[in-house]
Amino acid sequence: MKQIWFIPVTIEEINRWSSHRLMDNLGIEFTAIGDDYLQAKMPVDERTIQPLGCLHGGASCVLAETIGSVAAHFCVDPKLKFCVGLEINVNHVKSMRSGWVSATARPLHLGQSTQIWDIQIRNEQQTLIAVSRLTIAVLNKKNTGSDSFR
Repeated sequence: MKQIWFIPVTIEEINRWSSHRLMDNLGIEFTAIGDDYLQAKMPVDERTIQPLGCLHGGASCVLAETIGSVAAHFCVDPKLKFCVGLEINVNHVKSMRSGWVSATARPLHLGQSTQIWDIQIRNEQQTLIAVSRLTIAVLNKKNTGSDSFR
């Protein structure tokens, strides 16, 4: 697939932007960006497990929504458009009790008014833990002022 990014960005810049937000609280860290994907990782620890001791489905959902929403933002002209989550689903395939999960977001559709992202969450052995589909609404900015990502 060809390069999908409207805005050139580095992993360091995305991680700086994520500081002191929900991603920071859950230990989510962006790790790689390619021509058509974005990756992030999250620990499976006391911040992200549920009372039975395994990865909380809500934490997986936060990871998927985070990586998909950030990826969506960098596919549009931020002077004219902004992206917000419209719908997300997550299918939990396997449980985890410790370690790290890594999510990879790839677009299924990059339209003028919507985007659809496929997000796969895997453990350190590359076993599928969860799969998500995120639908993004691409909205017009009424005020073309500064962009919150930069």
